[in-house]
Amino acid sequence: MKNDSLVKNVIPSEARDLGVCLHHGWWWHPAKTQIPRCARDDNSFAVDNSFAEDNFSAVDNLFAEDNLFVEETYVFNTDLLKNKRILITGGGTGLGKGMAHRFLELGATVYICGRREEVLKATALELSPTGTIHALPCDVRSLDAVEQMIDSIWTVGPLDILVNNAAGNFISRTEDLSPRAWESVINIVLMGTLHCTMACGRRWLKSSHPGKVLSISATYAPVGSAYVVPSAVSKAGVEALTRSLAVEWGNRGIRMNAIAPGPIPTQGAFSRLLPHPSLEAVALDRNPLHRFGTVEELANLAAFLVSDGSGYINGEVIRMDGGEFLQGAGEFSNLGRILKEEDWQAIKPKKSPGPKS
Repeated sequence: MKNDSLVKNVIPSEARDLGVCLHHGWWWHPAKTQIPRCARDDNSFAVDNSFAEDNFSAVDNLFAEDNLFVEETYVFNTDLLKNKRILITGGGTGLGKGMAHRFLELGATVYICGRREEVLKATALELSPTGTIHALPCDVRSLDAVEQMIDSIWTVGPLDILVNNAAGNFISRTEDLSPRAWESVINIVLMGTLHCTMACGRRWLKSSHPGKVLSISATYAPVGSAYVVPSAVSKAGVEALTRSLAVEWGNRGIRMNAIAPGPIPTQGAFSRLLPHPSLEAVALDRNPLHRFGTVEELANLAAFLVSDGSGYINGEVIRMDGGEFLQGAGEFSNLGRILKEEDWQAIKPKKSPGPKS
């Protein structure tokens, strides 16, 4: 690897004791030494073998957009989540699948749940070489289904971490939404989060077992956003639940936090929220970094927040959006000036089946 001698001179040995790396140009360690961009070669960080021997990794992920790029560089101990048992709702695809993969890499035992059993099984099969993963079909809209799932997990041992990731969302003019459309989103996002949080929380409290809950929110939750109103209402409730229980349960060993990600391309969900080709350009223009986030970036943040190393973070909603919110609140609010009638008809939400009895 090029620049080995340069890196060995620039990176102090104390930096190897750091569990987390801040990216975009330099590293930080307790002595406040910076590793400047001159330590890079060909837009990559060069890292000598001693870092690999200390179970650290550096990954370079390049996104080209008008000559702009981002490096994805992370450094975690590979046993950061060793012996942790984690449930991820909506874990078969998208962000949930990405978090499952990262948690497995860091030593956790992972449970993923969702409504589509074949998708869960395929994901579990794909990720099983990385670690121990279990697929559990469950509709989080159903309290009975959630309780049965949690009971089945607890027969082996208590969970340590719950990640509320299951979500439903679509773009629509609010006046076009039926009561069933409202119920579909609210029951998954808000009630599903509530069902899982209470099912785990009651068990943790009863046994005095420490626990962590991480919920995936949205940047528009605190301010609302036109055209995704059921989601905005539900995510606002999730954030209120997070902050409220952080206070109520904090002194009993349970931490509550959330991540509010900006646009992150994932299969299926991203195309539903940006169905018109021109909307991607609009979304990029709204972002100071002029790019979308990555699943890997969110998974790394999630890993830190559920780890013991973030033990003093409680009741926080961490916004991860490249500064988009600061440039203009209400992520979807400008769609009324962009979409035509035929566009609204094309993206009109389809009827969603209710939970199975």
